[in-house]
Order: sequence, then C-alpha cells, then structure tokens
Amino acid sequence: MRIEGATALVTGARRGIGLAFAQALLDHGAATVYAGVRDPSTTTVADARLIPLALDVTDPDQVAAAAEQVGDALIVINNSGVQSGVGLFEGDLDGARREMEVNYFGTWSVSRAFAPVLARNGGGALVNMLSVASWRARVPAVGYAASKSAEWALTNALRTGLRDQGTLVVGVHVGYVDTEFVTNIDAPKVTAESVAAQTIDAILHDRPEVLADEPARTVKAALSYRVQGDPTADIPD
Repeated sequence: MRIEGATALVTGARRGIGLAFAQALLDHGAATVYAGVRDPSTTTVADARLIPLALDVTDPDQVAAAAEQVGDALIVINNSGVQSGVGLFEGDLDGARREMEVNYFGTWSVSRAFAPVLARNGGGALVNMLSVASWRARVPAVGYAASKSAEWALTNALRTGLRDQGTLVVGVHVGYVDTEFVTNIDAPKVTAESVAAQTIDAILHDRPEVLADEPARTVKAALSYRVQGDPTADIPD
C-alpha cells in the first residue's frame, strides 16, 4: 500500500520506537503524522507535518476524540506500551494490571475506534508493536509477557475481523531495542530506526508480520516444536 501523501497516527510517539515510526513515515512522504502523546506540551516538533495529539490509550474519551480528529487516517501504529517489571513471585500486581490496560486494552481500544476510519479510507494499515515476549515469557517480567501475548492474540483476531474491509494488519516482533528503557541490559540490541524501517517496508509490500531481529526469528521458528520450560527446548527461558 502507499505511504506517500497519507495521514498516519502513531501512539506513544514522544520518543524511542514511536518517534522513529513517525520519522520514518515522514521520510517516506506521509502528508501528516499525528504523534499520540500524553502531554503534547512536552513534545518538540521540528517538522510541520508532525502534529502532537493528546492521547492516553486507556482513556476512552481521548481515543474517541482522536478517531474524530484524524478522520482521514490511512495508517495507524499502536506503539504505546509500558513495562512495570512485575515478576512471577514478587512485585505489585497493580503494575501487571497497568501493563494489560495499556499494552492490550489500549491497543484494542484504538483499533476499535479506528477500524471504521480505515474502512472509509479504503482499508489502509493497522500496525501493532509487539515483542519477542509475545512468545517467550521471562520470570522477572511475566506481566509484560502476558500483556504482549494477549496483544498478539488480538492482532491475529484483527487480521480476521478487518480482512473484508481490506485493512492490512501488521504485527511487529523484536527483542531488545536500543532505547533508554534498556540501557542497563547487557544484550544485543537493534536500533529503533531499524525496527521502523522494517515496518515501513512491510506496509509498502503488504506483509503482515515483521521479525525485526534474530531473537524474534529464532523464537518464532522454535514455537512449532518445543515447549518453553522444557530443559531440551530451543527457546531460552
């Protein structure tokens, strides 16, 4: 599908992967990119085509207002996400509930609100920023993994539910991305720009899934024949 001349919305676009998505869309000729952020006053705008938009994905009124304001959207990228660090046996479960509210229900809410917008505009594309955690749970971040697994299931349902209106639904899976949130983690990381570039390529070529790094590709391939937790498994715990 086309990006040049299109209007797009990116949630969680103040920094990191969300900002990289917004910049990549502009670089590929998008006419307008709305950057969904909690507080637009904290966003520095260097391009007149980038418009900050107050959007808390857990607030139904703000989601509805966004769908009304961005009525010409052809591309919607659900990037908003949180990670609380709640472990399997420790940590406040309110953090896990927050992860589910933002990562799962927030994505669902935005997708519901914008489905008719995309239909009116010819189908377009809906992108969900997922994670290798959709398939591989880690004990120190089980709440986050659960929310991303739920978001993956939602993504698959959206592919079915939006097929008849011609909407491309893209799921983006990746391991660690080099942002401020993982500065203390000693592991291979990909850049936010690389994730955004691969996602843009998927939109342009109508591909429904992005496996943005080697961990995502390895874990996805291992799902078909091993169970996580099995000592002989090829999916690392």
